[in-house]
Amino acid sequence: MSITLSDLTEALLRAARKADADQADALAVRGSSLSVDVLNGKLEHAERSDNIEVGLRILVGKRQACVSSSLIDPEALQDVAERAVAMAKEAPEDEYLGLADANQLATEFPDLDLCDPGEAPSPEELQAIAIRAEAAALDVSGVSTVQSSSAGFGQSQVYLSATNGFSAGYSRSDHGLSCVAITREAGQMERDYYGESRVYRNDLPTPETVGTLAGQRTVERAGARKPKTGYFPVLYDERVASTLIGHLLAASNGAMVARGSSWLMDALGENVLPESLSLDENPLRQRTAGSRPFDAEGLPCAHRSIVENGVLKGWTLDLSNARKLDMKSTASAARGTSSPPSPSVTNINLTQGDLSRDELISQMGTGLLVTSMIGSTINPNTGDYSRGASGFWVENGELQYPVNECTIAGNLREMLGSIIPANDARPYVSRVVPSLLVEGMTLAGS
Repeated sequence: MSITLSDLTEALLRAARKADADQADALAVRGSSLSVDVLNGKLEHAERSDNIEVGLRILVGKRQACVSSSLIDPEALQDVAERAVAMAKEAPEDEYLGLADANQLATEFPDLDLCDPGEAPSPEELQAIAIRAEAAALDVSGVSTVQSSSAGFGQSQVYLSATNGFSAGYSRSDHGLSCVAITREAGQMERDYYGESRVYRNDLPTPETVGTLAGQRTVERAGARKPKTGYFPVLYDERVASTLIGHLLAASNGAMVARGSSWLMDALGENVLPESLSLDENPLRQRTAGSRPFDAEGLPCAHRSIVENGVLKGWTLDLSNARKLDMKSTASAARGTSSPPSPSVTNINLTQGDLSRDELISQMGTGLLVTSMIGSTINPNTGDYSRGASGFWVENGELQYPVNECTIAGNLREMLGSIIPANDARPYVSRVVPSLLVEGMTLAGS
């Protein structure tokens, strides 16, 4: 019988105590994944991974160190503990370090339905659905070729134990399917994609849906050119709108605030979104990839409001940064086996509007619909924003032609304060954010 993750973490804690650690927490992760890429109806690449990794965080006084290992025999675990203690003794002191108190720890663990109980797909099954997606994309008139069609499956188990008495774990699964198509017109090549990832295999769209949408998106981009230069409304399509909200989430991260490097530093209690909008985090959403019953420090996760009726209500905090800011943790700690906890959001939901994306396009008059983005230049202190973008030019409320090689720029505080949401957010993704209209941004094109 293979060793359990619970046994591994307890063995690490015993090794930590033997090495004279004051406090410690141990994380064990077992994962398996399988991915398949096809090209021209044939298998191009297949990859399988099965691994187990452990990580130990040691605290000696107010100093800490983290060491990870993929070796799990008793001698290796003891070596991990001794190395971590030696490293911690050389680390700088941090008065805000420390495990959670016993009364802060999660004691109830809701079933979030994060793991598909069905059998894992075989390589042949993944290859078959990837081929079907590729064929569907090629059936779209105007598609020249398919760059890649991929299907994959992953499953992982996570277990956390600590010397403060916490001990719990959970499992999750992930099924994915994606397709990237290419079109050529007058010597110019354009590409686009479509993909989905779900906890349950049966929740995935059909391969034909994925391939067809990838092909249709690609053909729509044929003949793309640079847009006009000037100051215009910009509509972020639903597939990229969450990146805009992501900048707000990054600026409200407690680590950024504690370092004094956030453009939202003095915005707590102030309007950062229009009054009609709220932004919530819910780590306990059923059957959603970002969900978790407890955070990386063993605190119970719960629904919370980040922005309420436009007003910023609080920071995203782990224990250390909460202590620095004289606040309470929001149970937002995340970590890997080789790193200490840091604040991170899980599932978020932004208030949706009353209008469809097409109605917002009609409302915006002349401007840019953004469907993809590259690069990013964000000033963390001022919120000045500049990104490469492509999408579609809009005139008189109607799509005119595809555009690429342009830059959109503005200030995030001003942009977010004027956004108008559509009603097209997908409810099953981790970041439920609809298309967002920004009333004015600087465009650099032709």
